[in-house]
Amino acid sequence: MPLQLPQVNLKARDEVELGRFWAGALGWEMDSEAPGVTNLTPAGFPWPDPSAVCIDLVRVPDPETVRYRVHLDLATTSAEHQAELVARLTELGATPADIGQGDVPWTVMADPEGNVFCVLEPREIYRDTGPIAAVVVDCADPGAMAGFWGEALDWTVHEVTGDHARLRSSQGVGPYLELIRVSGEPAVWHRFHLDVLPDPADDKPAQVARLQELGARFADVGQGEVSWTVMADIEGNEFCVLGRSTS
Repeated sequence: MPLQLPQVNLKARDEVELGRFWAGALGWEMDSEAPGVTNLTPAGFPWPDPSAVCIDLVRVPDPETVRYRVHLDLATTSAEHQAELVARLTELGATPADIGQGDVPWTVMADPEGNVFCVLEPREIYRDTGPIAAVVVDCADPGAMAGFWGEALDWTVHEVTGDHARLRSSQGVGPYLELIRVSGEPAVWHRFHLDVLPDPADDKPAQVARLQELGARFADVGQGEVSWTVMADIEGNEFCVLGRSTS
């Protein structure tokens, strides 16, 4: 069975304060599974569930302060909602960000630790995604990446062009995974990455072997002995294969 995408993982200097920002931004709840880890989920959310991609924030001593290959796009339902959300995010500590976007209908912002995200103008395609419209990944070859992630995940490829690919849960709920072609040297991935999860009945080593067959490789980010497996996709972007009990 393909893997689930239950969450993204964000490294933070202060995972509690940054968690408060994103909880306020999304209207989600905060929890903690361990010291140095803050979990954000919708209220009453039965993790894992394809109706949302949650956020885990993990404290690290000195996260990078450069441009990353992954960011979030936030959904809005009207021009008024977009303006209200930008104002609320500003009150929570977000600031305008200029990444060379020029004159565009969406608003580019940075959270209190400098992570860039976008507040989109209302778009019909995102009307039922929840507050996160899409998890966006910069890449060199959207088509090849869509082939990899479409095989790896229980997600359906909805669109592939030369510059863009879009996937969504096979159940037709939750945010999209969007792969966007960018030129030039790859940006740094390490502060923001995807976490994938085998079905409880699956053999995790078999899933890891399947990912290797698709082109993934093992990655060492200094994780040591941990319950998850760190891998890199076909463009070198790191992700984690989580483990969980079947009990």
